[in-house]
Amino acid sequence: MLTANPITVQRHLARLSACTLCPRMHRPVVVGRPVDSRILLVGQAPGDKEPKLGRPFAWTAGKTLFKWFHEALGWTEDETRDRVYFAAVCRCFPGKKATGGDRVPDEEEIANCSRWLAAEVALLQPSLVLPVGKLAITQFLPAAALNELIGRTIRIDYHGHAMDCIPLPHPSGASPWHRMEPGKTLLRQAFARLAVHPAVRAVI
Repeated sequence: MLTANPITVQRHLARLSACTLCPRMHRPVVVGRPVDSRILLVGQAPGDKEPKLGRPFAWTAGKTLFKWFHEALGWTEDETRDRVYFAAVCRCFPGKKATGGDRVPDEEEIANCSRWLAAEVALLQPSLVLPVGKLAITQFLPAAALNELIGRTIRIDYHGHAMDCIPLPHPSGASPWHRMEPGKTLLRQAFARLAVHPAVRAVI
């Protein structure tokens, strides 16, 4: 079993950044900071701005996500990026659909990239995972309506590793779920649970 520290995390990110498994994906690979954290945040996939800016959640959805963290925990964006390990279901921009909007990664691409997520869980041994949006949530939990999942702390087993899961809605401006009831209340409940979780209390 690997023991996480900034150097081993950096080595992992270097291997991940060199990945070329998915020919339809648009490189470069987008990775977060080499943070040795017990809190793992898992998004869906980068948008078209993230590869240019060189970090996950770098655009509009990120502004909303970091606003949630600031309102609930008092953390700035920089503090959040330093305290939470940012991962994703897929780490490259999938490209656009012919009809507009970002393409959803296909099953093969998700399977290819899942090896990196499994390696991160083995490396970091997180005690808390925060899947953001439906695609990320279904990597850890059976498919269900957001109303049934958001606002809960769920104990899960992922590749033999036990940890808590607090699902979050996607902060995309295209989704009204988190801006209307019951989404607004359930989102507050999710962050209230997050604020008192031992993994979060340990870094405050």
